[in-house]
Amino acid sequence: MILIDGKATAARVLEECRATLTTLAASGIRPGLAVVLVGDDPASKAYVGSKDRTCRDLGMHSVKLELPATTTQEELLAVVRQLNADPAIHGILVQSPPPRHIDEAAIIRAIDPRKDVDGFHPENVAKLALEDPSGFVPCTPLGCQRLLLDYQIPTEGARVVVLGRSMIVGKPLALLLMAKGPGGNATVTVAHSRSKDLPGLCRSADILIAAIGKPRFVTADFVREGAVVIDVGINRIGDPTTKSGSRLVGDVDFEAVAPKCHAITPVPGGVGPMTIAMLISNTIKAARL
Repeated sequence: MILIDGKATAARVLEECRATLTTLAASGIRPGLAVVLVGDDPASKAYVGSKDRTCRDLGMHSVKLELPATTTQEELLAVVRQLNADPAIHGILVQSPPPRHIDEAAIIRAIDPRKDVDGFHPENVAKLALEDPSGFVPCTPLGCQRLLLDYQIPTEGARVVVLGRSMIVGKPLALLLMAKGPGGNATVTVAHSRSKDLPGLCRSADILIAAIGKPRFVTADFVREGAVVIDVGINRIGDPTTKSGSRLVGDVDFEAVAPKCHAITPVPGGVGPMTIAMLISNTIKAARL
């Protein structure tokens, strides 16, 4: 069984980014990323801090804006418009989820699609569907594809089941794996909570991607012998044996499923580190474009 090491692959992606940044610096270009956080959700705050540190470590221009939870829709739109107009900023990310009173879809639509390094703007979603390489692909799906490529897991003609249909992971990942080219050409089924016989459907997969947001939802009877399993889930569950009283688990019951797999990602240390690495990669792409 191969344990797919997301930390190691993310480190390789960031070293590639560092080399590209050196080349861009010689041309007087310094990619800039602005991350906007509304409210004080601890997980979001930690994630935003990690993005900021990674940017600074690579020598990129990094702007971290932490706004109070009382920020209005119009105030947030004004911040987005300001960043759209700032030539030093090539990528804009408004951390999800915002407070309930914020219309997240409207905020995404307000971001200049050329700076939408999260890949959620309708224009970038359309470019992904049209296989237009000038668009931006959401970071987590892009990270999943990069793991498959790095571990030489063939996708051409493979039967892939994506468990989950969100616009953040499931739908864009299905489009990415169906597209022509390396890391694509797969036959993709998107399954979800209303799909009939989920275990049987998942067992048909050469590659099973779990992105359903339910801790340990995928058990051994969902996976056939020799399958590849990519676990996108990050769920915090109670664990009295740890100092914090909790720990992170994926959407896959790792201990039960791993013995059946040809390859599998762990949680943590699998897909998670790839998301920030691909965000940096997308920001550099935005600066080059």
